[in-house]
Amino acid sequence: MSTPSQSKPFPKLTSKEEQHLINELTHHALSQGLLIYPPAPFENYHPIQAPVTLYPTPFPSKEFEKAVSISTKFNELYAKVVSERKWLIEVISKLSQFDADFTGKLYESYKTALANGIHQPVSLALIRSDYMLDTATNQIKQIEFNTVSVSFGGLSTKVGELHSFLNENGLYGSNGSRYYETAYEVPVSDSAKLLAKGLYHGVSYYESSQKIKRKTAKGESIPSTATIVLMVIQPGERNVFDQRAVEYALFQNYGVRTKRVELPSVTSQVKVDPETHKLYYDGDEVSVVYYRSAYAPSEFTSSETWDARVVLESTLAVKCPSLLTQLSGAKKIQQLLTDESILNKFLPVKDELRTNLQSTFVKIYPMDDSELGLKAAKLAFEQPENFVLKPQREGGGNNIYKEDIPKFLKNLPKKEWAGYILMELIHPPVFENPILKTGEVIKEGLVSELGVFGAYLFDEQSGKVLANDYSGHLLRSKTQSSNEGGVAAGFGCVDSLYLY
Repeated sequence: MSTPSQSKPFPKLTSKEEQHLINELTHHALSQGLLIYPPAPFENYHPIQAPVTLYPTPFPSKEFEKAVSISTKFNELYAKVVSERKWLIEVISKLSQFDADFTGKLYESYKTALANGIHQPVSLALIRSDYMLDTATNQIKQIEFNTVSVSFGGLSTKVGELHSFLNENGLYGSNGSRYYETAYEVPVSDSAKLLAKGLYHGVSYYESSQKIKRKTAKGESIPSTATIVLMVIQPGERNVFDQRAVEYALFQNYGVRTKRVELPSVTSQVKVDPETHKLYYDGDEVSVVYYRSAYAPSEFTSSETWDARVVLESTLAVKCPSLLTQLSGAKKIQQLLTDESILNKFLPVKDELRTNLQSTFVKIYPMDDSELGLKAAKLAFEQPENFVLKPQREGGGNNIYKEDIPKFLKNLPKKEWAGYILMELIHPPVFENPILKTGEVIKEGLVSELGVFGAYLFDEQSGKVLANDYSGHLLRSKTQSSNEGGVAAGFGCVDSLYLY
């Protein structure tokens, strides 16, 4: 196993000690809400413990701190991409021809909303930039930049608290002592609270712009709710408890209520004032529409679901994200930003933060008929073991890996190749960290992804950034034999960091 020599080895426990650890871990996880629903069908009283590692996984502190330091720079970059609307629309309009079923329909929805009138120029993004540590360089390399429905900010806090609790209670060490010596070594992500803070940026902006004042009841420090956040979710959502952690943090820290509505039901359950374009749900004025859905074609099962996206986009509520902000997360945009001449357009000052941001890029090729695209096609057939082929999709299960690439391309009409990008594979370290999943201990080598959350509120027309925050971190791990890494999709588990 390619474990860095500078890090401590994993704790060595006897079978009896490991079983005791598992019992303590399970009770802590269940009592603290480290939960997910099992695959359907399930009842709402049937949650199970989310898949989790027994121990935190080693990660170099220098690279973790780099990822944190560049998070607001990435936020700034993508805010500028959206505010350069002409450039973004030109890219997306071309891409939509090759990905008509999803990117194309998102773009058509944007054009329809624009024709109806987009009455809120300010957009909110809660994002997650995902990285792997590359063993060739011992540096983080970016996998993708997610702009819609980013998940596990809530459970990340809980798994960090879990591993910290086990360490502090001596369950990793001998004789009841800590195995990891400092809190810095096993950090707990504040992502649940920080993502809630991001949502509050949107609420606060809306209420201020509409001159809505929150009132504080006598003797209370948290104001009573003036407007609500409307969370748009998938039917049969399994990852409810992750979402609820952010929802509850928003209420506990800011007094803002959240109401949940399923995407297919939106048009029948919301009301829009035809004069003010204000959005109402169940009698409450909505300040922020927060999508924890709408990231995959499979969700748009009817015309009503596409209508919902248009209706909400046309209201005065702040969208998290707007259609253009969601589209800025297309893999094609990620590929184009690795071109230095294009990056210079958005981040012209070559300071240390930009240099560090750029150092996370790997080679990404278009699959079109350009000179670079022709080179990519040659590489895809001659050296497929070095690449992953990615469509314009989010969530697990969409990518084509290594030796599967040539066969996939041969079966795909060549005119559709341009809907994909070819990305150089990252080679992460492999660790022997057991996973506990539905009571079973899985002992197979793991690879990990570091996710860094961010929140930015900005005016899409002027490009002015109104808020720009780092919003915590996440570590997800998967068995090395699995190409995909989605926890809810069944490919991985939630994990936490051991910084060395």
